[in-house]
Amino acid sequence: MPFAVAKLTLKARATAMLAVFAVAGAAIGVALVPRTPSPPDPNEPPPALFLAGQRLELVDGAIERALGILRRYVAGSLVLSIDGEHKRTFRLSALGAAIDKARISKLVRDARDPASPLRRALGTAPEERTNLVLPIVVDPERALTELLLLKDAVDRQPADARLDLARRTLVPEVVGRLLDVDATLAALQKAVERGERDAQAIFEDVPPKRRAEDLKDVRFDRVLGYFETPYDRSQKYEARSYNLRLAAAKLDGYVLLPGQVFDFNEVVGPRDEANGYKVAKVIAEGELVDGIGGGTCQISGTVHGAAFFAGLDVVERYPHTRPSSYIKMGLDATVVYPTINFRLKNPYDFPVVLHQTVKEGVVRAEILGGKQPYTVTLIRRIEEAIPYEELERPDPDLPDGRRLLAQRGVPGFKLHRYRIVRDDAHAVRQRWNDVYPPTAQIVRVGTGPGPRDRVQAHDDKTAEYVADELLTVTQGPDIRKDGKPDMLEQREPGEFGRYGWTERAGMPFWKGESGS
Repeated sequence: MPFAVAKLTLKARATAMLAVFAVAGAAIGVALVPRTPSPPDPNEPPPALFLAGQRLELVDGAIERALGILRRYVAGSLVLSIDGEHKRTFRLSALGAAIDKARISKLVRDARDPASPLRRALGTAPEERTNLVLPIVVDPERALTELLLLKDAVDRQPADARLDLARRTLVPEVVGRLLDVDATLAALQKAVERGERDAQAIFEDVPPKRRAEDLKDVRFDRVLGYFETPYDRSQKYEARSYNLRLAAAKLDGYVLLPGQVFDFNEVVGPRDEANGYKVAKVIAEGELVDGIGGGTCQISGTVHGAAFFAGLDVVERYPHTRPSSYIKMGLDATVVYPTINFRLKNPYDFPVVLHQTVKEGVVRAEILGGKQPYTVTLIRRIEEAIPYEELERPDPDLPDGRRLLAQRGVPGFKLHRYRIVRDDAHAVRQRWNDVYPPTAQIVRVGTGPGPRDRVQAHDDKTAEYVADELLTVTQGPDIRKDGKPDMLEQREPGEFGRYGWTERAGMPFWKGESGS
């Protein structure tokens, strides 16, 4: 590996000679005690080199002693300063540091040779010692492996300034940082070439999108829109409740400036174990299965409901692959990091603030601002139900002939939604079409040995899914209860809103062990 020669600080005449020496490939990292070429004086100390901070007199055995000095240096550690408070210590052996024995031998020989450019370039004063490059190399692959592990630990994502609504204070922004691996590797190499024990990590700053200065005049004394969804507080769903609170905390106090877009996946971030999420039920291809971060969609859906009634622009939103029990069809919003997103835009000329809480069995989202809210109405009509099919799955864990309901079928639906936003006599109407695919009914069919009652197992207890054929919900400044914002709901059950409708429609209806 070629060595870069550090800046030389010799006298002008010595600099010219060292340049010739460096071009010739003999400049190898050391510190020198300069000496002028003159006849030997028995009363003067012999010429010396400084290797890794230690004096090496150029007498017999100098090469072996030089190797010993460098071996002790390479066997030690190097401290990498990360910031003012944190440091990381690396064994030089872990960085693949090794001595170039051929070059150290040539260095010593040239320093002892009165005719060599190196010896002729020596001055007289100790302060004229010059730092050159030590004959030690760092293995780039091994060093990069260590630095990439360090990068995972020290990288910091930026955090926008936000409002702490509970304390009614402004939380300042956090500047992110990314370890510059290449620049830090170069700093490590330079430190080793100089025989030093310390180096500085190099970072690239990542600025946040909004700073505290941008939010100092934000008002949030009015509720522009709100929505609530229930959650189960029992111990069985403890992990899901934990995920709800974790995701909600990422959103609470988030400020959306005029014209800006709120990006759920960007603000909440990855839903994985590294970010503290737990395993809970999620919907995957229509089935409820265990997955990391289960419950996050309830947070996005509740925010969507609040944003819908606040009159925010819905930039990107997708319904679930099956209706959810905690939220009305048409108001849910599925999210999967990083592929399926939910985005909103602030259409107003003033900032709005997201407020989200998870407590006492209720997830509540509010959109706050400083102006009078509009009156907003949701009209949802189901146009068509899509029948589900029944699937039988052989199960050797159940006795032969035993049948159990593993998953109750859920019909699919085609529906359209209207949003009517009224500002006195002015009104704006929007329309969306949603399609929820049907969820198959799954029956476990026993194929194993033994009597039918040898296994204690139970049917899926999920109730038949019913939905009002026509639903109207209105929020506005004139709709209040006990002085607080409220909503007015009107329902028409129609064909799909009464239990037993799936059986009447000819879909497989589970009645127990006797089957459909």
